[in-house]
Amino acid sequence: MNDHAVVLGGSIAGLLAARVLADAYERVTVVDRDVISDVTGPRRAVPQGHHIHALLARGQQVLEELFPGFTDELVAQGVPIGDFGTSLSWYFNGKMIQKAPTGLVCVAAGRPLLEAHVRARVSALPNVTIREGTDIRGLLTSPDRRRVIGARIQGRDGAEEEELAADLVVDATGRGSRTPRWLEEMGYPTVREDRITMDLTYTTCDFRAPLPFDPIGDDIALIPVATPDMRRGAIFARLADRYAVSLTGLLGDRPPTDHAGFLDYVRSLPIPEVYKAVRDAEPLGEPHSFHFPASIRRRYDRLSRFPDGLLVTGDAACVFNPVYGQGMTVAAMAALVLRNHLGTKPPRPGAYFRDLAKVIDAPWDMSAGSDLGFPEVRGRRTLKARMGNAYIPRLLAAATSDGSLSRAFLRSAGLVDPPQTLMRPDVISRVLLPNSGARRGKRETA
Repeated sequence: MNDHAVVLGGSIAGLLAARVLADAYERVTVVDRDVISDVTGPRRAVPQGHHIHALLARGQQVLEELFPGFTDELVAQGVPIGDFGTSLSWYFNGKMIQKAPTGLVCVAAGRPLLEAHVRARVSALPNVTIREGTDIRGLLTSPDRRRVIGARIQGRDGAEEEELAADLVVDATGRGSRTPRWLEEMGYPTVREDRITMDLTYTTCDFRAPLPFDPIGDDIALIPVATPDMRRGAIFARLADRYAVSLTGLLGDRPPTDHAGFLDYVRSLPIPEVYKAVRDAEPLGEPHSFHFPASIRRRYDRLSRFPDGLLVTGDAACVFNPVYGQGMTVAAMAALVLRNHLGTKPPRPGAYFRDLAKVIDAPWDMSAGSDLGFPEVRGRRTLKARMGNAYIPRLLAAATSDGSLSRAFLRSAGLVDPPQTLMRPDVISRVLLPNSGARRGKRETA
């Protein structure tokens, strides 16, 4: 096998896994069903690629660590960047939280551009090969099925099935991962799933720049977030070459894909500036919809047995509600977890999955907890989730007049600071006594 690692799936998670594997293995092969070379638009295997994607602050930091100069290269291509606390206007229940610098970089690159840029950097590595247009048929195992020793693949051009031997296989095939089924066929326990069902529909339309009315200016986005009291949300963003509006509808509320219906939905948002900006703007094609029924966390960390030579990353391990923009950032953080376990070849699955679970815990608790604030959303409501849904709305209400709370919230939501920072005594006092917090904020600003 000659020190060979194979990554199943060539999207963001797979490419980042390949990047860290390239430092530890002589050869790395990425297998993807799509033809992905020189692709700069949305791919068939990534239907969510039409929609606005957020790269959270921690994700930007990891990409910059793995690909030095990455942010500057995107800026050179016209991608807007700014501070998460000053370049984005965040609205909750129709009210904007106070803008405050966070020191965190927001990169307003669409998913296709970001993925193409990561793919170009990974493809340039001399020991990485991308096998595109290739189906993944299954895993190769040792006779006792205690170890995965490669994958069965087949070119979509009619080629014969091929056995691709490997020292390590990493499943980065996304939400449709077949690893749970493969494990059962190999005689391993069923993978437990945590599921939060919110029945989300995204609908996105791009608009030609400049806009007849532009409320964003040199900033990056206006974001009215859906809440239990105001259930329709959106992201209205300035991208490198266009403006885009992604509408979100929960619990069966489906933003329309016809232009007139799309505009009617925009008009129903609690922020009238979005409708005023796009009502007379020129659309760059028809709106696209993407249905997301549920967030799913696969608990590989809870399995009593798992074969050596196989790991799972990205959406194949945990699929997050895309409203919160956590997917790409958690995939980047998972790449660092993988890197930390490459001192042992192959990495020990149990230790890897336990460390991956620690990375997933905070973003999962935040997004799942927020979704469970909607009474109709189905999922297990833990004490932690109930406490969060009692506390966070009060924090956000106080943040409308206290930039210190805005900063604390956005640094936590950006996965840079742990959620526990929102429960520090100085933060709690500002939440419970918002007027005194606002006075302190003004004195500190002065």
